[in-house]
Amino acid sequence: MRAVWITKHGGPEVLEVRETPTPDPKPGEVRVKVAFAGLNFAELSARQGLYPDAPKPPCVVGYEGSGVVEAVGAGVEAVKEGDRVAYMSRFGGHSSHVVVPDDQVVRIPDAMSFEHAAAMPVNYLTAHHMLFEIARIRPGAHVLVHMAAGGVGTAALQLCRTVDDVTTYGTASGGKHDYVRTHGCTHPIDYRTQDYATEIMRLTEGRGVDVVLDALGGGDWRKGYALLRPVGILIAFGLANSNIGGKRGPAMYLNLIKQLVRMPRFSPMTLMNDNRTVSGCNMGHLWDEKALLRRQLDALVRFYEQGAIEPHVHAIHSFDAAAAAFSELELGKNVGKVLLQP
Repeated sequence: MRAVWITKHGGPEVLEVRETPTPDPKPGEVRVKVAFAGLNFAELSARQGLYPDAPKPPCVVGYEGSGVVEAVGAGVEAVKEGDRVAYMSRFGGHSSHVVVPDDQVVRIPDAMSFEHAAAMPVNYLTAHHMLFEIARIRPGAHVLVHMAAGGVGTAALQLCRTVDDVTTYGTASGGKHDYVRTHGCTHPIDYRTQDYATEIMRLTEGRGVDVVLDALGGGDWRKGYALLRPVGILIAFGLANSNIGGKRGPAMYLNLIKQLVRMPRFSPMTLMNDNRTVSGCNMGHLWDEKALLRRQLDALVRFYEQGAIEPHVHAIHSFDAAAAAFSELELGKNVGKVLLQP
């Protein structure tokens, strides 16, 4: 099989396609011949050396993808050879063949393309978990979505449309405003030319928002908390501010330290008196919550079949062009999902 290896921490140039023996599934496992694999900020951070959960290089990362079941181990009954599936993998997903436990694959509808299936697990599970499991979003809610043109941002905007009368505010560069409007953003805000906090307070007549989905981190968590209405919730799910547009070395680590210093410290007494909530989301730490993940995946498939959600694939890069795919995500050039194709 072929896979994209991170040979060492560094820039896109450290990526290398290697061939290794194709593994056989053990009892309870499934081997998938991969059609497409998803690319996320977690994998980007792993390449940079900023993701503590990732295996040490040389390694293969990748959390998700789609393809056809090629072989099943003993005792597998949920899927069979030839089934079209989406898979979730605890790393190793950027491979032409992936072996995962049978409860980490889900059959996809005939109407769902392999591209859409590969773009769904991480981004849409993350957005669904934040909105419906953590925030328990209600009709009439006001929601701020940072990085609204990205994969999770697109998913969150679409999912907000499944709840009545939700108003969304999305931060995105000016050139991406038409895109985020198309996917449900009520009020796009150009973070490069406007202070989003000031603009949101203007649009809400000083009331703020009920939910903040924040993958930026650092000082933005402090700003987001200040925007919350009573009973509002800030959900932290990333530290994108640690990325400085492809720069590495001392500058990258200095910026990371700056973001850590700028993080707010939340006191239970402050939360109590403010009637606000702060929560976190790391789907990579929910692997053992199989029933929860399955319930959410099934809900997402139903939303897709109803036409309520549809992943937007920005670009597809071959494994041999993985460096270009990583660079596209790192420089913020994408709208929606970036995929890799074996």
